[in-house]
Amino acid sequence: MAKVIITGSSRGIGFEMAKLFADAGHSVLALSRNVNPITELNHKNIQAFSFDLALSADLDKLDAFLKAEWKEVDILINNAGKLVNKSFLETSIEEFKEVYDVNVFGVAAVTKAALPFMKKDSHVVTISSMGGVQGSAKFPGLSAYSSSKGAVITMTELLAEEFKESGPSFNVLALGAVQTEMLEEAFPGYQAPVTAVQMANYIMNFSLTGQALYNGKLLQVSSSTP
Repeated sequence: MAKVIITGSSRGIGFEMAKLFADAGHSVLALSRNVNPITELNHKNIQAFSFDLALSADLDKLDAFLKAEWKEVDILINNAGKLVNKSFLETSIEEFKEVYDVNVFGVAAVTKAALPFMKKDSHVVTISSMGGVQGSAKFPGLSAYSSSKGAVITMTELLAEEFKESGPSFNVLALGAVQTEMLEEAFPGYQAPVTAVQMANYIMNFSLTGQALYNGKLLQVSSSTP
């Protein structure tokens, strides 16, 4: 059974993934700022603590947990994300930085914290967006979000190259629209073609098996153009 870290686990895809992994017998460390939804599950295979990936003290807390409790990590899923839907001119630099703190710097920081505990056959999966893929359909209002999602695609390619001898494997999934709370908040009334549970199932299966055939790869997980 795998030891799996999932960020952004309080709702949406992250919450569903934590349940799916735990129900399948895997050990899950579910990290999110709001820890209540996960702890209320009272699942024997889930451990959780309040975690803000932009805070160095919380990263120290993660390091201490891994050293004391787990000693190793099989899968890291960088799922936490922040979305701002505003025109470029209305988006403050502070808001831009807040998006990048979660979607780029937070991914780098959590990955750096987990790497010492990962083996050659371990797997780092980062959740990006179709909006971050060059040449894909773009939407006004997402200059901070989509550009940050483009950054982690390139970061994944670089990390796969840097760690290709020692492992782990690094891959990135660019998701199309998924019906989550974050999507509903940014685009009220829009109905996505994929549910959070459907996408969580796909990501879980890919996280468990994808490193056998993929490393440094971007997979576009979308049934429609956006």
